[in-house]
Parts: sequence; structure tokens; C-alpha cells
Amino acid sequence: MAKNFVQEGKALNYTAGADILSGDFVLIGTIGGIAKTAIANGKVGAVHVTGIFNVAKATGAITQGAKLYWDNTNKVLTTTASGNTIVGVAAAAAASGDATVAILLNVGL
Repeated sequence: MAKNFVQEGKALNYTAGADILSGDFVLIGTIGGIAKTAIANGKVGAVHVTGIFNVAKATGAITQGAKLYWDNTNKVLTTTASGNTIVGVAAAAAASGDATVAILLNVGL
């Protein structure tokens, strides 16, 4: 292993600006993540930045492979780029009425 190796990069430490529940979506700058465990306001916790997770989505059908953006106002994933942050791609299709979509985090950026 290289002497300058730090970590695999599958998770990052994150200092919460509000209470976060395990499984909540977290936006770290332009990186999308999922809290591994609950993180109390002001505390540091681990956030997954790779993998596939089911996350709340906006109304509308999503095709597999579509770019997904985080709508920080409504706290959902969307295919609308304008005003939102790209955080991955759809790992599977989702119907318009589905509450969630499977996102492959931080791919296709």
C-alpha cells in the first residue's frame, strides 16, 4: 500500500449542522451521501459516499441511468438540473408514483 494512502473513500467524516438520522441523505458541498448512523447536531459521523441507496424522489418517472440531482429545498432527488446539485445516477428505473429511487451515489458527475 502506498505510504500516502489515507482511506478507501467509501465514507467520509461529516460534522452535522442539524440532527441527522441514520439513512438520511446528506449533501457535503457537491458530494451526495447517506448517514451511516444518527449524527447529533455539531457531532461528527460517517457518511457513505459510494453505493446504492433508496432515497426520496420528486414526482415523475425516472429511467435507469438518468442523472439525479439533489433538490435541497424539497429534500428529494430529481432529474431537474437547474438550481440543484448532481449527486449520482439512477441504479434502477422508478415510476412516477414511487416514493423513492435507487441512486448510485456520486457516479456520472
